[in-house]
Amino acid sequence: MLIDLTGKTALVTGSTQGIGLAIADRLADSGARVIVNGRTAERVDRAVADLRSTGADVAGITADVTTEAGVADLVREFPAVDILVNNLGIFGAVPAQEITDDQWRSMFEVNVLAAARLIRTYLPGMIGRGWGRAIQIASDSAVVIPVEMIHYGVSKTALLAVSRGFAKEAAGTGVTVNSVIAGPTHTGGVEDFVYQLVDRSLPWDEAQREFMRTHRPQSLIQRLIEPEEIADLVVYLSSPQASATTGGALRVDGGYVDSILP
Repeated sequence: MLIDLTGKTALVTGSTQGIGLAIADRLADSGARVIVNGRTAERVDRAVADLRSTGADVAGITADVTTEAGVADLVREFPAVDILVNNLGIFGAVPAQEITDDQWRSMFEVNVLAAARLIRTYLPGMIGRGWGRAIQIASDSAVVIPVEMIHYGVSKTALLAVSRGFAKEAAGTGVTVNSVIAGPTHTGGVEDFVYQLVDRSLPWDEAQREFMRTHRPQSLIQRLIEPEEIADLVVYLSSPQASATTGGALRVDGGYVDSILP
């Protein structure tokens, strides 16, 4: 399948590393102009330089999209995008009865409200132009709530609802809104998380196997997913070929969720 996103502008939040950076790279490979976003100028500049070294058409902006002021700064610089990828998210292991109100609030504001705010900001322009894509990076934890981070799972469940609701808002306009349910993925942040749950003295390969065996035994591929595998589905959903896919929660979870439907 040849996917050509030439002439489209894509914004990927939280795209200076991990899944977000892989998505930015894959979208650029498909011809899109990509906007890299992060909260520190150093990381944004480094990611932009890395992507431009491959010949990609890339811009960058340092903006905290979890705040109204940060989104206002973003919109002043980039008032319209064709493809919005809400990748930014936080997670962390906290015993269920020790999750504070502030931790619940922070998880919701970063993982849910920031995405809703950006969809609300860019969706009218997409609808007016008769084409657009809004894609949220959710998690298997939205369906299989992890006991070690209930607040994270709840936030990702809410994100699925945000996507479904805005897909209805965009019905019949040529704009699609979808979620990607990502399974346990190999990123720097996840390496830190794994070592919160297994013996820190173990080499990474052994630590990963122990984590999957002990904490994610449902995985059918029995390994962590690579960020590029998530990015490939995002690129497809961003494409004209995915015009009939909307309101969906599509899984790249290694078969982790033991269900025919999400």
